Amino acid sequence: MVVSMLRVIFELPETTSIKDKRRVVSAAKEALRRKFRLSAAEIDLQDSLRFAELGAALVSNSKNFGETVMAKALSFLEDGLDLKIHNAEIHSEQY
Repeated sequence: MVVSMLRVIFELPETTSIKDKRRVVSAAKEALRRKFRLSAAEIDLQDSLRFAELGAALVSNSKNFGETVMAKALSFLEDGLDLKIHNAEIHSEQY
């Protein structure tokens, strides 16, 4: 069993309230769940208006497959949702 993980920090310069931020973060999480079948959650920076940190995970039988899906998900966040990515990490662990 291989668990592939994506950790991404992105900037939200247009948000003016926590409510605006939650709307954008929720849309990103739902898009990752629907399009890539990933488990996704906001994992840090909940009190920041300008930044958000999401984590996503996928269980598969191949490190290559999992990391390919995570790379596509990262590209989707950048291009499809037009988020400004500050830091992103893709990592897999075998169990």
